[in-house]
Amino acid sequence: MVCKSTFLDKKHVICTSFSGIFMKLSTTYKQILAISTPIMLGSAAQNVIVLTDGILLGRVGEVELGAIGFVGVFYLIIAAIGFGFSKGGQLMIARRTGEDKPEEVSKIFYSMLFFELALAVVMFLFMKFGCPYFFALFVDSELIYEKSLEYLDYRAYGVFFSYLGVAIIALYTGIARTTFIIIDTIILGAINIVLNYGLIFGDFGLPEMGIAGAGLASTIAEIVAFIVFVIYMFFDKEIRIFRLDKWPKIDFDIIKQQFRLSTPVVAQAIVGLGSAFVFFSIVENLGERELAITNLIRMVYLCFSIPAWGLCSGIHTIVSNFIGQGKRIAVIPIIKKTAWLSFILMLVIILPSVLIPEYILAIGTDDMSLVYGAIPTLYVLMIILAFFSVASVYFNGLVGTGATFLGLKIQAFWVVIYIGSIYLAVEVIEGGLEMAWGTEIIYWIGIWAFSWWYLRSKRWYNAEV
Repeated sequence: MVCKSTFLDKKHVICTSFSGIFMKLSTTYKQILAISTPIMLGSAAQNVIVLTDGILLGRVGEVELGAIGFVGVFYLIIAAIGFGFSKGGQLMIARRTGEDKPEEVSKIFYSMLFFELALAVVMFLFMKFGCPYFFALFVDSELIYEKSLEYLDYRAYGVFFSYLGVAIIALYTGIARTTFIIIDTIILGAINIVLNYGLIFGDFGLPEMGIAGAGLASTIAEIVAFIVFVIYMFFDKEIRIFRLDKWPKIDFDIIKQQFRLSTPVVAQAIVGLGSAFVFFSIVENLGERELAITNLIRMVYLCFSIPAWGLCSGIHTIVSNFIGQGKRIAVIPIIKKTAWLSFILMLVIILPSVLIPEYILAIGTDDMSLVYGAIPTLYVLMIILAFFSVASVYFNGLVGTGATFLGLKIQAFWVVIYIGSIYLAVEVIEGGLEMAWGTEIIYWIGIWAFSWWYLRSKRWYNAEV
């Protein structure tokens, strides 16, 4: 059965069915949440891991807290590269789903899987043999340097399962069947917490490994979560229409197309998280305590940004599906609604936090002097999050149209301004952490303004995916 697009009660509705697979996408808030809520957890898997590592290592000491802040951002960049390359496949799968071409999904998925595996090998070798030299370029503290390498020594092995896992998530997100992503992420988080506690502190009969134990625990959690998702796929009858049981030949044309779409997205991730990496490097020059405070704030950032990032990933699928059905008129309304929803959710999260900041920050450390020292910066973060919640949705809506290269140019432009502002605030004006963090407000305002202009221009109507 295939239901063509119709207009019902001024809502743009798309209905597609592939021999029993029924997907209905509309511009209602209910539909946005139905698609995005599971992705909020799934796309936040790496955030959950780094957040857990940071919270527990904050109980070990300031050096470990500062080190996990530095190396955690670095690993997020590595993970984001794999996640970014899966976005091209996700956009293509969503577009083919909207076009009612299920026979193309298998080719796209396996092409994405092969590429992710090859990329994982490259990243593993870099982390094992290149990072000692790479970290030396950015870190002044010998203790931070050594602890960062201890963590990465075990964490590097997780890249294989992380990259293959995001390919599976891209498949399920692309066909708008995201429910199991919640379950798998809960499994990953639960295992990571238990093993982290045991391997960091030496509980449950496990060896006391400190920050190295956090790296090992996170890798084991990723392995288990990947195996669970593969088992689920094996028994999932509703995806059999895509004939994933048959391994097609490697289609280099599809890989090239995915690479073309994904490369700007990956570059965006590198530019975005890379700026955070540079930020940590600049703050590290202020001292280990300032770095520890910054990591506390970053943990709050990671936690509070999960709903917005889930909505951002969901808008990729919805926008691409609408365009595949030829309903471009629905794109801007769905982006506006998603942005409003993201903003409201963010307010619900941050307003109570303004009243009890010490309780929020105490999650990451037992050192109350560190907590009270971080409160002024936390207030700045609340303002940043308000702008981020809207701007990130508009920007990802732009990427969902297929204009990935333009997205890269927009982000690169504002990152240059952002990094320059950080350097000016820290090294020239010596304004402290609050001013350094506050420069991010300029970044998100610029991202939103450029994204809004492009979407309103309708130049994306002819973007190919």
